[in-house]
Amino acid sequence: MGAVNFERIGKTAVITINREEAANALNLAVWTGLTQAWNEAREDDDIWTLVVTAAGSKAFCAGADLKETIERKEQAEKIGQKFVSAMPLKTPMKGIDMPKPVIAAINGIAVGGGLELALACDIRIAAEHVRLGLPEVGRGLIPAAGGCVRLPRLIPYGLAIEMLCTGELVTAQEAYRIGLVNRVVPAEALMSTAMAMAEKINEKGPLAVRAAKEAALANFQVPLSDAMHIETLVLARLRQTEDAWEGPKAFSEKRKPVFKGR
Repeated sequence: MGAVNFERIGKTAVITINREEAANALNLAVWTGLTQAWNEAREDDDIWTLVVTAAGSKAFCAGADLKETIERKEQAEKIGQKFVSAMPLKTPMKGIDMPKPVIAAINGIAVGGGLELALACDIRIAAEHVRLGLPEVGRGLIPAAGGCVRLPRLIPYGLAIEMLCTGELVTAQEAYRIGLVNRVVPAEALMSTAMAMAEKINEKGPLAVRAAKEAALANFQVPLSDAMHIETLVLARLRQTEDAWEGPKAFSEKRKPVFKGR
């Protein structure tokens, strides 16, 4: 088994970080595996949703593998080269668009890049024992894989700045209270809850789901009036598909719709 496992379950891709012995920290192998899995799920028309999780119950992801980072820096210095981060230029957190809904099943502590990975997902479900945070300032750094950008767009600005500038972690219950996670469930129910959520989404028209996500994301990118215009354009494009007419037809015929993603 590799550093990242990729499994198809029906129309859902389950992506699992598999470095339990290292708190599922992000090293070169994990970065590479995550990026490959993200791209594979993105391009596969038979995959309609993604669930991202990790091995074990202690850590979803403890962030960057600092031990490997120091080793890479020392090796670069020995041969007179400039240090290059293990993080690719394009990752699931930064640079790769994902039109399909992504659910984070947060099975353990999610800090630094681990929380940034969860923030790059659309829906976050956390086990009861989870703690989350961005402690980079305590190491003289900042969370630069989307943390400084996504967190203030997800929760109130004051709470985001507090988390960013103190580096303190929050419990799963506090994360739910402030809107950082959608649900908190017992650890043993985490994956079943995430998969049930994915299946609920998979029952809907996949093109409509992706269009809804596209229109929703426009709110973060353009002024309100432009976002409204994008929403109208997205609907006009959607109406050119078979699925857009299958839904109303099924309703009128009093049957369950059969969506084909085209």
